[in-house]
Formats: sequence, C-alpha cells, structure tokens
Amino acid sequence: MSRFARIVVVALSVAVVSYVALGYVLGKTGDDKAYHSLTVYGEVLQHIQQDYVEEPNLQLVTSGALHGLLESLDPLSSYLSPREYAEYKQKSQKASKGEVGAVLSKRFGYAIVVSVLPDGPAQKGGLRSGDILEAIAGFTTREMSVGQAQILLAGEPGSTVKVFVVRRGRTEPQEVELARAQLPAVHVVADKIDPDVAYVRMATLDAGKANELRDKLAQFDRQGLHKLVLDLRGCAQGSAAEAVAAAQIFLPSGLITMLRGQTVKRQDFSADPAKVAWKYPVTVLISSSTSGAAEVLASALGGNKRAELVGERTYGSASEQRLIELEGGAALFLTVANYFSPAGRNISDDGVTPTVEVRTGADDSADAGGGEDRVASEPPANRAPAPADDPVLRKALELLKGEVRKAA
Repeated sequence: MSRFARIVVVALSVAVVSYVALGYVLGKTGDDKAYHSLTVYGEVLQHIQQDYVEEPNLQLVTSGALHGLLESLDPLSSYLSPREYAEYKQKSQKASKGEVGAVLSKRFGYAIVVSVLPDGPAQKGGLRSGDILEAIAGFTTREMSVGQAQILLAGEPGSTVKVFVVRRGRTEPQEVELARAQLPAVHVVADKIDPDVAYVRMATLDAGKANELRDKLAQFDRQGLHKLVLDLRGCAQGSAAEAVAAAQIFLPSGLITMLRGQTVKRQDFSADPAKVAWKYPVTVLISSSTSGAAEVLASALGGNKRAELVGERTYGSASEQRLIELEGGAALFLTVANYFSPAGRNISDDGVTPTVEVRTGADDSADAGGGEDRVASEPPANRAPAPADDPVLRKALELLKGEVRKAA
C-alpha cells in the first residue's frame, strides 16, 4: 500500500471512530466537550502519520496514548494492552506465595514504595518509603500498573528478584536484590511506654486487625492504662471496612467516612455507640507512608475531634478500583470512587493533614532529600519506639500529658 493510501485509510478510520465514539459519548454526557477532545485526538493522529520523521507504528502510538490517558487520572488507574492483560491474568492465576512486603503506588510514571512491612524482605533489603523502583526483574515500571509491578515482585519463596531503586537525593539507580519469602502474619504491637500511657502500632489494617486492636485496648483498660498513642505510620495495607471497624472502637457518634464516585452511589459510614471500647484520650501518629485504609481511620478520629493527629501529611490514596475488560482483550484498572473525610474532603487529593505537625527526615542524609520530599523514619518492627529517639512520639506524649492536666 502506498503512503498516500495509508494516509487516506488512517484519516477515514479516525473519522469513523470519532463519529461512533462521539455518538456514544454525547449520548452519555449531553455536552460537546467530548466532541472537541475526539477532534483534537484525530487531528494529532493524522499529523503523526503524515508529518513524523519516519513512518510510525500506530499500534504503539495508540497504546502509549492510552497508557498516558489513564496515568493522567490518578496513580492507581492504568491501561493494559491485550498482551499485558493476558500476561497479567496468567501470572495472577499462579498465586505465588513468596512476597517482598512492599506496598506500591505510582509517581512520575514509575512505581514507588509507599511503605514496607516490618521484618519483610523489602525492609531487610533497605527499601524505604519514597524509593522509586525504576525497573523490576529487568522490566521498566514506566507505564506499568501497580498490579503488574506487584506480580513481578512476587514469586516462589526463596527465589530472588532484582530491582533498580532511585533514592531521594540521587540520580543514578541502585541495584538491589530481594529474596522473596512467605510473609508471617503481621500483628498489632502493643506496649506500655510511660507509667500511664499505652502504645499501639498497626502496621496493616488487614481483616481481623480491628478485633485485635479491641482486645489490646481491653487489656490496657484492665491494667489501669487510660491514655493511648495509636501509631499508623507505615500503615498502607488493608481495607476501608477494617478502618471503619477500628474507628467505631473510639467514636460514640459522627460520620466516619463517605464513599462516592460518578457511577457509585454515595455510602455513608457512621459511628456506633454500641461498639465503643475506648473512651479515654488518644493521639494518632501519621506520616507520608500512612496510606489507604489507615488514612480513613486517621481522618475519622481527627475529623471528629476525637484525637490529635501528630506527624506529617499522609500519602493520599484512599479509593476503590475496578477492573474493566475491553473488547479486543485489553483492560482498565479504573478508580471508580474515593473516600472522603467527615468534613467532605477528598482524601486522595490532599491526604490527611496533622493537627500538630512534626517533620522528620530519613536517618541517612545521603539517601534523603529535603523540604517537601523528606520521609519520616519508621518505628521499630515489633516493639514500641523510645520517645527520646522519636520526636513524633515525644510530641504525642506531651499532648497526652497536657490533656490530662487540663482535665484535672
């Protein structure tokens, strides 16, 4: 086929697709914004075909455009080409038992570590919140969905996976080899950190964690400990349902969170006085590695004036995704609803802001940048941190003791 013939075919194809898509979209929306967008897309595609320095691969051009389109929405929405989706389904069905214990999102187009699980391979390998994973197992994470990245990190226990990590303050990626492992259950850490202050750290909000929290608090109550520090730093895994159940332990009344989206009916989740198990003072520790369900919990306690939130602004990723299969074998991971604070703020937009800000930096200054990108150091895995070494915890203790003096 001659170049002229190809141009004609492309032009006609764009016209037909635009006409069909336009009719569908306008039927849904009733406005002409979609018409302008489709017209621009068709015009750009024609210029690429006619004027680019060499004949482009239109399949790759279209796939790249769709990846960029979904990526522009939010970090967790993504497009999977037919080949990518077929590979994703195949690897998902294997259900590998070996993991590295890292919670991922996307930033700058690449996979980024939001948090690492205590004592997991990722933590032992030196990964920390804020690290960018440029490549996993030899594959660039550019235009890779979070789900694809997680599958690449998984494998048989004892096997290894290489990742190329770009740390804050550095430009060259560093190769890190992680040994996959079958991760043990992560339990709630509970301890006494002051004569009258209890400490609880929740590293995840997986199923059952709210009941585990309730049991720990009952033990503290029997011991006569009636002030609490709830540490949600590094908590980025779990479900919103578990966050709601945990919030109900503290809240006698008020709205916990609301879920809503364009096609998702609004759902309000409220406190239940019958489920309250802790009526005493509480402060909550948060950081940039607090994400997802933990943000729902922190937002509920802070938004209802039930607790002071101490630390740094959270990551901002409390939402629900849906897998949508497309004709031709492609698929979308699409965010369909967001969780909102009791005041009606979209948590995914700005995260949860502390009521008392305490900024901390990474322990290794060579690996850390400054200003807005600093990462709060994580508390120890299986014990309470020492207040003298943890400025966020130290401030929380000061607030609790001050609250007791005011009450007296």
